[in-house]
Amino acid sequence: MRLTLVCLVKPVLHGYFRSSCSWRVRIAFALKGIEYNHVAVNLIKDGGQQFTEQYKTLNPMQQVPAVEIDGTTLFQSLAVIQYIDETRPGPRLLPVDPKARAQVRMISDLVASGIQPLQNVYVLQKIGAEKLPWTQHFINRGFQALETILKQTSGKYCVGDEISMADICLVPQVYNAQRYNVDVSQYPTIKRINETLLEIEAFKLSHPSRQPDTPADLSA
Repeated sequence: MRLTLVCLVKPVLHGYFRSSCSWRVRIAFALKGIEYNHVAVNLIKDGGQQFTEQYKTLNPMQQVPAVEIDGTTLFQSLAVIQYIDETRPGPRLLPVDPKARAQVRMISDLVASGIQPLQNVYVLQKIGAEKLPWTQHFINRGFQALETILKQTSGKYCVGDEISMADICLVPQVYNAQRYNVDVSQYPTIKRINETLLEIEAFKLSHPSRQPDTPADLSA
């Protein structure tokens, strides 16, 4: 009963409109039909609001997102997504079949650990003037591997014909690739799946151009 009552409280997502990791969680919430409250954490303003002592109490890594849910605070987007999948009804974000589930996790980790961290705001600030070639190099390196994998695992989506956590990771990463002028047409499987996913309402609603903290000049 206690957990049931806690679950009635809306989750709180502390995030940034253009953060890939925040976007992943927004997509998962939308796919599951979960209403939540949003608290903006501007990664640029005032040197980065994630570095305040107040935010550090939520996420000691001082990154976004942080999600207050069911009486606890979770961070690391894949952990949040898997918790949502395990505790909430709605479409499964990880397949039942062990092999397919492992493939979803493999693809998700490739993006979340092998590509995205090398082009996040904190890293690029340290790289400085060379950030564009740096970013393009590591996105292309990751996409070359991902394209090969998806040719083997994909159906309509990244793994078969059901939307999964892998798809949730793919779309924000393609968005970032396009921001940094990576030619996504080199990767036809990635391009096809991304275009298919962007037609789905959950991916539209969670898009960076449609968030409460989206700057006016970037709003849809």
